[in-house]
Amino acid sequence: MKIASYIDHTLLSPIATEQQIDQLCQEAIDYQFKSVCVSPAHALRAVQNLSGKGPCVTSVVGFSSGATTTEVKLFETNQILEFGVQEIDMVLPHYYFQNGQFEEVVKEITLLRQLVKKQPERILKVIIETHFYGPEQIVKATELCLRAGADFVKTCTGFHGGGASLETVKLIKSIVGEKAQIKASGGIKDGLFANQLIEAGANRLGTSAGIQLIQGKTSTAGQY
Repeated sequence: MKIASYIDHTLLSPIATEQQIDQLCQEAIDYQFKSVCVSPAHALRAVQNLSGKGPCVTSVVGFSSGATTTEVKLFETNQILEFGVQEIDMVLPHYYFQNGQFEEVVKEITLLRQLVKKQPERILKVIIETHFYGPEQIVKATELCLRAGADFVKTCTGFHGGGASLETVKLIKSIVGEKAQIKASGGIKDGLFANQLIEAGANRLGTSAGIQLIQGKTSTAGQY
């Protein structure tokens, strides 16, 4: 298993510098990670760094709370797609989900998907923030993501506690089957755990410790 091909090499710190983004992109090239994952403010720079060099660029929408309006998320999505971003990680609209407004959840994801899929090869991932919810709510949120046509269901942002777990990945896999893929993120710091997540059903790993995973080391830095 070539674990590098599963990794979204991530730097979402609000105080990340241009130099750190450049380094992140160079590391992605050196190790041939699947993508880098950066904030919208750094998305254009990442695209410029990585153009034609293998890894693609992922950026986030409504991050990290999901509590912006649908209109704002659509604007943000459109802008970073115009930069050349190929994968979008949007946060589930928890305010709709918590209030039982499930059709509004589906509507928002669907609207973003329509923008993303103007180029069919682009990818939309939806972040559930699974540690907020019990198993029944995780199942419901996953089902809504499937209804809306999400390409991936993602476990969490890594910014509000919690993290990826084998149990959660297995639960999501039991719902999505082959209809969607899974991105595990949050607290993935060692190679053994990373491989267990992949065996449990994860197709992608969001982590800031990608180099350590490849080198067989355990990272103690950062939250993602």
